Amino acid sequence: MDDELYSFVVVSNRLPVDRVVDESGATTWRQSPGGLVTALEPVMRAADGAWVGWAGQPDLELSPFDNDGIRIVPVPLSVTDIELYYEGFSNDTIWPLYHDVIAQPSYHREWWDRYVHVNRRFAEATAKVSAEGATVWVQDYQLQLVPRMLRELRPDLTIGFFNHIPFPAYGIYSQLPWRKQIIEGLLGADVIGFQRVADAGNFTRAVRRLYAYKTSSTSIEVPRTDDGDKRQVIAKAFPISIDAKSFEDLAQRPEVQERAAQIRRDLGNPTTIMLGVDRLDYTKGIRHRMKAFGELLGEQRMSVEEVALVQVASPSRERVEAYMQLRDEIELMVGRINGDYGTISHQPIHYLYHGYPREEMAALYLAADVMLVTALRDGMNLVAKEYVAARKDEDGVLVLSEFAGAADELKSALLVNPHDIEGLKDTILRAAAMPRADRRKRMRAMRRRVNENDVANWSAKFLRVLEATKGRDAADVGPAQVAAEVAAS
Repeated sequence: MDDELYSFVVVSNRLPVDRVVDESGATTWRQSPGGLVTALEPVMRAADGAWVGWAGQPDLELSPFDNDGIRIVPVPLSVTDIELYYEGFSNDTIWPLYHDVIAQPSYHREWWDRYVHVNRRFAEATAKVSAEGATVWVQDYQLQLVPRMLRELRPDLTIGFFNHIPFPAYGIYSQLPWRKQIIEGLLGADVIGFQRVADAGNFTRAVRRLYAYKTSSTSIEVPRTDDGDKRQVIAKAFPISIDAKSFEDLAQRPEVQERAAQIRRDLGNPTTIMLGVDRLDYTKGIRHRMKAFGELLGEQRMSVEEVALVQVASPSRERVEAYMQLRDEIELMVGRINGDYGTISHQPIHYLYHGYPREEMAALYLAADVMLVTALRDGMNLVAKEYVAARKDEDGVLVLSEFAGAADELKSALLVNPHDIEGLKDTILRAAAMPRADRRKRMRAMRRRVNENDVANWSAKFLRVLEATKGRDAADVGPAQVAAEVAAS
């Protein structure tokens, strides 16, 4: 048990470190890649912070430890926990439901029971390490019950929650058998953050439909007790971003730029290189972009000698049936297109089923003339922002799905509806043929936006709003004042 208490605590399904065991059996910890860690690292060091989460391996019992100035508080998960709470309820119920039922969600009571059980374990671990009046920031859809559980255990805490994925419209959300329990869980927070204004609106409407609580702009009045006492909960969009400067600097390294040139040579120096970078997930629209590209080749509106598509697909949730099926479908599609249109010297699609380090990704972004982000539904899509950050040369064209959260900010991208295959084909052709002056104008506008709203700015905005809620009841301040203060933040 950890006897030390911390004034700032982050709670997420995964810890910000990965366990590495060398040949001698010695264990070391390596910081995980990702914008969330980058954003919160300086805040946690300054506030003497702790991070509560799972270490990534089943049945691993670990005591809390320090890593690079951050207190790490592991929460153990068993093989059954992972199967029912994580692979089951989190990724086969909530994930497809919140992504507009692109795949059919599964509803199993034993999954839900384990989700409740594991969320309680996270809440209890957090309560034990939080100092009096501490600020706690809970992350993402795996832990939606933690805010309420934590408030019941520790009413002195200030609690924030950020939902990294979309929140669906009520007509979809209402299918969830445990819809009221999830809303109750989230309303335990003082501030609930979403990627898009539409997501925050969907949540607020679900609250009104299920509970008829009074709402005004970004504020929700939630009963604290049965005697009519209320507390204000803020539900607002805080679009997440990346460490733009770090990614730009990485892309400027001579070895990365040389690698980008090498990639072009390895692909035969085609006129246009198109790039897709995704987790292998049915929400990403990989099949739609491949179908569009295959039809363009079949209609001879593009030629395999002049255009190459590189598709990086990072393995994801490989034990979930829907993902195994998706991999088979995409690999069959790649084989069919390459078989139909490939030549001895040219291959239409270069399909890479594995992840890459940041340096290789930066080189791929620099090598790509057209970036294809065709998600069917996406909370944000940080790949789009990484591509923009890497392109200090103000070149390249971003084709971006209007159903990705990034479309709200990167309005100078070529926005598409990926379900409209004909429209997607026309947009791909437009991107490949876009004049340099137009490419530069659009990229400059997108780079300005990404640099202004980087990940540090995102976390600072959220925490500023969260800190402003400390010790405030609905009776202390009117909804109009809350809305004004939130807008100013």
